[in-house]
Amino acid sequence: MRNGLYALTSNLPSELLIANKLYQPSYISLEYALSYHHLIPETVYTITSATTKPTREFEALDKIYHYYKIKREAFLGYEPKKIDGVTVLIAEPEKALVDYLYFVSLKKKALNERLTTKNLNRRKVLEYAEAFKREGLLRLMEKIL
Repeated sequence: MRNGLYALTSNLPSELLIANKLYQPSYISLEYALSYHHLIPETVYTITSATTKPTREFEALDKIYHYYKIKREAFLGYEPKKIDGVTVLIAEPEKALVDYLYFVSLKKKALNERLTTKNLNRRKVLEYAEAFKREGLLRLMEKIL
């Protein structure tokens, strides 16, 4: 799949497990996690993850995996979750939102107008946003929530 990471074609791992293993440390977040947690109505085909390493994109088994660099202090808010019988690291709904809005605040992503935030824990969202230590993100969070 990439240098030093192999899989048997007779027993391929799930695409989410591949996302966790392809570029470490990382956890599934941003648009993919927003879609998974039903915070956006769209189906997302690129698996997006947060990492403390440089931003990178890989293609493995005809799937695109995009990794976005976040600050080490903000590398939190994810949990191991069993999805389709496999345990993967994925952002909590609140953290997926904050990770996504961090890149919106940097003007590296456009704001999805169909974002749903009504069922999120506001306190958790603000705690995760504070970890980024970015005033623009906090202002955007107040506007969105």
